[in-house]
Amino acid sequence: MNTLTATAVAIGPMIRHWRERRRMSQLYLASEAEISSRHLSFIETGRAAPSRAMVLRLAEYLEVPLRERNELLTAAGFAPVFQERSLTDQSMQPARTAVEQILKGHEPYPALAIDRHWNLVSANGAVAALIAEADPSLLEAPVNVLRLSLHPQGLASKIVNLGQWRAHLLERLERQIALTADPQLGALRDELKRYPGESDHDDARESSIVIPFVLNTAAGKLSFISTTMIFGTPVDITLSELAIELFFPADEATVAAFRR
Repeated sequence: MNTLTATAVAIGPMIRHWRERRRMSQLYLASEAEISSRHLSFIETGRAAPSRAMVLRLAEYLEVPLRERNELLTAAGFAPVFQERSLTDQSMQPARTAVEQILKGHEPYPALAIDRHWNLVSANGAVAALIAEADPSLLEAPVNVLRLSLHPQGLASKIVNLGQWRAHLLERLERQIALTADPQLGALRDELKRYPGESDHDDARESSIVIPFVLNTAAGKLSFISTTMIFGTPVDITLSELAIELFFPADEATVAAFRR
């Protein structure tokens, strides 16, 4: 088998895999990418080897994450395009500063940054106070935020609306798995589902504008709503997988508790 044929055979099933995950027909994807459906069919069956530009074009319309776009390029016989640098890298200083400013500026309310696998990257002082009583084994690096939240020795016993919050987190995780096809996230989901407790998909949803995070603490019952921030135009894998979670008080009692 020559090199051209080998790369065509390698990349074809991967393109088809992502197209099927996105539930797109060949005709639809070909139309979006402005190529013929015949050419796309040839790529998927290994009868044609796509160019570097074609791989990137199809990956863009398929919304393939940057890490997996590199895998597509490698399978097609091209060098990876997207770098993966540590946040401690000198070139990442502007992004690192932005993250820390957001976390610090959100005090006294909790804020944290997580990576693709929901591992804690950084957090402000309010988060440290909320998780201080969790089992020490759950606070050893890397701290997984989902595990810490739903584990019976983590925050689960303190979450007032555990069933509702559990359902919310698992739904977010399922969407992420559908987007990335990451087996590590799939294993995390299976682990979380084995924890005691049931997910409540209906509790107060009709009357709520968002799903609250309600926690019993020494300062009383604290209720938060959360929002997620991401970098708008990342071309680095680390930044593309970084998310910042900001928690805002959902009622006046929580505001008063933090003022005290």
